[in-house]
Amino acid sequence: MDVTPLSDSSAWQRLGGADTAAEIAQQPALWDRLAADLAQAHERVQAFLGDRLNDPRQRVLFTGAGSSGFIADMVADRINAQWPADVRAVHTTSLLTHPALYLQRDRPTLLVSFGRSGSSPESVAAVELLRAQVDDARFLDITCNPEGELARRGKGREDTCTLLMPAASCDRAFAMTSSLSCMLLAALAVFDAAPWEQRLEHLRQAAALAREGLAQWSQAAGALALRPFQRVIYLASGPLEALAREAALKVLELTAGQVLALANTPLGFRHGPKSTLDGATLVVVMRSNHALARRYEHDLLDELRRDGVAGQVLAIGPHSDIGGGDDYSLRAPPLDDSWLAPVWLTFAQVFALQRSAALGLTPDNPFPDGTVNRVVKGVTIHQG
Repeated sequence: MDVTPLSDSSAWQRLGGADTAAEIAQQPALWDRLAADLAQAHERVQAFLGDRLNDPRQRVLFTGAGSSGFIADMVADRINAQWPADVRAVHTTSLLTHPALYLQRDRPTLLVSFGRSGSSPESVAAVELLRAQVDDARFLDITCNPEGELARRGKGREDTCTLLMPAASCDRAFAMTSSLSCMLLAALAVFDAAPWEQRLEHLRQAAALAREGLAQWSQAAGALALRPFQRVIYLASGPLEALAREAALKVLELTAGQVLALANTPLGFRHGPKSTLDGATLVVVMRSNHALARRYEHDLLDELRRDGVAGQVLAIGPHSDIGGGDDYSLRAPPLDDSWLAPVWLTFAQVFALQRSAALGLTPDNPFPDGTVNRVVKGVTIHQG
């Protein structure tokens, strides 16, 4: 079986993955488009935020469910390290079940919601929860769908600012790809403390790097996906830990659970999860751009390769000091891991797409029986 190039739209149409392939491939162009859109929206968004990030009493909650929640995880710690405000990531799936852990009526709170459709029941319920339980609640909705519930309900409200992503980012396929990367980069551009033009330049640098990576890696990722790995383990640390979780989720989603995928940190992996290794396991270490983290990653890569238990061990990241012949690296600018996360994610997206096709599934809809849906269904919102 040969690797189907992302650009072969007719082949992907036959394989049932045309939307997913196109939405992975379009990301660098969309990020450039996003930079232009954010330049137009900057003054409006900045006026809405005001000086709140400089207020230690201000709480900022980045939130979403599933892949959108992983965006929150990838963003929050970097933003929290730059501002006096208390910034944290809380998935809507935790906020709704344990609101008392995260909300205080007398503490001003900004809820930053990520939503591809903007219509998931948890996203809508989280907004209503804050309105009911916090006296000074404000909402920044970062979404890909102008017709979704978040955008519709926030229209015309003084307490709400809606930031729409480029239209093509509202993925038609089952799995979130370009929607996730656009919302992630938009949040970094809005909340990063660097000068505004520098933030936009970071976005453009990420786009250029992803374009280079897709050109170099697509064939290799596809060839890797043709091998009969039954387990895939993604390892990363810091903001990239959530990237590893998202990469693992893509495998689970697009293979309809036929390939088991796990995520952990390079240090945490030794504390039990390493027992999952066998000859049918692929291990991918997604490397940090920070020297200290790279030293720990390097130690684990050496250990796993010496052990020789896993079917294959490889690394992907911004440096060529990894040491293995199967590794993939790009000469990246000195950006923080959060900015580089969507670049490395493209490799994982291509792998999951190709693995799905290799299993004979239809990547655009790997669950034709409707047991798992593009927009979550069947959630009952309970009142506390």
